[in-house]
Amino acid sequence: MRRGKVSVRGNLVRDMMQNVMETSLKQPIRTGELRRNPVEPAWVCPAGYEYEIIELEHLKMEYLRPVGVVTDRVILQLHGGGYIGPMKNIYRRFAVRYSKRSYGGDVLTLDYRVAPEHPFPAALEDAVAAYQWLLEEKGYRPEHIVVAGDSAGGGLGLALGLYLKDHGIALPGGFITMSPWTDLTNSGESYVSNYEIDPLFGNSTNNMLYNSDYIGGQDPGLPYISPVFGEYEGFPPVLMQVGSYEVLLSDTLTVADKLKKAGVKRRVSVYEGMFHVFQMGLDLIPESREAWDEVELFLRILFHINVKPDGKVVRKVKTEHTKPARDMVKLLIAMMKKELDTSRRYQ
Repeated sequence: MRRGKVSVRGNLVRDMMQNVMETSLKQPIRTGELRRNPVEPAWVCPAGYEYEIIELEHLKMEYLRPVGVVTDRVILQLHGGGYIGPMKNIYRRFAVRYSKRSYGGDVLTLDYRVAPEHPFPAALEDAVAAYQWLLEEKGYRPEHIVVAGDSAGGGLGLALGLYLKDHGIALPGGFITMSPWTDLTNSGESYVSNYEIDPLFGNSTNNMLYNSDYIGGQDPGLPYISPVFGEYEGFPPVLMQVGSYEVLLSDTLTVADKLKKAGVKRRVSVYEGMFHVFQMGLDLIPESREAWDEVELFLRILFHINVKPDGKVVRKVKTEHTKPARDMVKLLIAMMKKELDTSRRYQ
């Protein structure tokens, strides 16, 4: 699933990011100023979907469902942005993609409270509330919920899992993390080894990683803030994706080691030459397409989604594959199942 050689487009996009970071935009990007107040056009829900804004006390959520499709499965999406940025249109596009990749699943995206106005534990409290809303208000079974997040959202997803485990609340069916920020102490090995090559966070400590408003006055080593320090016995399967150029690379690999020692089924994919949350490239670069294909395979395994030989998917959703493509998909699913069963790390 991972490329040993970086694609031409992948190299171009990474170089473009590096160039942008050397322009006048460098400071507001690094500090997160652009994340705090994004200027975006109104988002239009695509045809075939229902879109609802759910407002609870202290938080707002966006609930996306395919029209006429009931699967009883759902993705709880926790967006990135360094715990200082609100919901953005890219995550609404992610929601549509998660729905399609889960063959008609619902997606709840949480617009959790952010710092500096709302430091820890506000985001975690909101994530717990959203998870309980899915269980208690909508009636989803825990094993039919997958928690997915990128960057800060990936770390928040793991922190949510640790909180649920510690408080005796049923864990979801699985977790997906994309370049998760799991170590707010910034103590990982890759913060040094990748310091000069990360196009987004490299060559500077004057950025949101080192000046986090989310921590507030708390100890950044708390597992609910930095889940790299958590204990993962009893966790469901976890898919972790990260780029090899990231200063946050060790945030993924260290958690992956803890998952292995805890006996948790997990798949860890390090994409060569890739940058922070390269999955935002969607269909633009081959590595992003491969990462989303990997997400789909993971979801198919967790949700037991079977594809019939004629291309019709169980539970009303249709897709088409040529016979060679079907055979390749079957082979990839078998390989991933074997990997999850043996708890062997890929990197």
